[in-house]
Amino acid sequence: MDPQRPQVTLRMLADRLGLHVSTVSRALHAKPEEGRRAASSATIARIRELADELGYQPNPHATSLRTQRSNLVGVLVPRLSDLVLATVYEGIQEAARAQGLSTFVTNTKDEPDTQRAQTEMMLARRVDGLIFGDARADGALLAETAARGVPFVLVSRHVAGHTSVTCDDPLGGRQVAEHLLGLGHRDFAVIAGEPYASTGIDRTRGFLERCAEDGMTVPADRIVHSAFDARGGRQAADRVLDAPGPQPTALFAVNDFAAIGAMGALRDRGLSPGQDIAVVGFNDTPLAAELPIPLTSVRSPMHEMGRRGLDLLTRLLAGEPAPSERLAPTLVVRASSDRPPRS
Repeated sequence: MDPQRPQVTLRMLADRLGLHVSTVSRALHAKPEEGRRAASSATIARIRELADELGYQPNPHATSLRTQRSNLVGVLVPRLSDLVLATVYEGIQEAARAQGLSTFVTNTKDEPDTQRAQTEMMLARRVDGLIFGDARADGALLAETAARGVPFVLVSRHVAGHTSVTCDDPLGGRQVAEHLLGLGHRDFAVIAGEPYASTGIDRTRGFLERCAEDGMTVPADRIVHSAFDARGGRQAADRVLDAPGPQPTALFAVNDFAAIGAMGALRDRGLSPGQDIAVVGFNDTPLAAELPIPLTSVRSPMHEMGRRGLDLLTRLLAGEPAPSERLAPTLVVRASSDRPPRS
């Protein structure tokens, strides 16, 4: 904020618009249904437009005293340097702004002790609710948090019994298998991600189930877990390629960055992705289309996941039902897997 610019107040907005200050306050601070009772939709739109134009910022201390709520949402992710999670968080933040809420995010590195400590830190700051982007399949921390009556929603990953917004990861895995099987591939390897994350579990399961429907079985030693990053993908691909016996003709990595690491492992062995071994990733991050050999990937609705996650949390905060949602993926075929295997 410009230190020379006077702070924009509710009174200033009300005077500009010719409205009572209480009408402006309810339009900007009340729950959506209360705001609609305070003024017409057109008036609310005028108020919010002027507030955005002038850079109005609510006083969080006054708001908290008035509502007994902080209007603050805490978001936990493994690491915000991950482009997928950063995009999810952008969606959360955008939806929160539209609801008059503030958000803050913390990295947990997918470490249980850090997750627990960061959750406690957020609760100490009196957040109204939490969004977990780092849920682990065992659900231990989530069960503890739910037992304390804290409203929360999961995004990207899911755990049974808790409200979540995810990509339909099993379907995405099936789409990859159908694509590769349709090209004539029969020898597969899977870089399956971390074993505690539902994303990798579900994408791998969908892929394997679709292969099984065509009578194809992926050997256990060709299903390798790894970190969700390029280094992990490279290490996993090296394990597959160093194993005795014939090499796979197609490799599915459950994360784009793991797929990029795998492509690096192929390159170092003089192999070409898409020609010698097909490679498919997941999430369709912007980098996928810009690689020297563009990466086939399953596009997941990352930004929309964040938006929907925040919307579901506001429903929980209002005491309304908030059933879990799965958003549809789309396979985007590029040069890394657009041709049949070499005979």
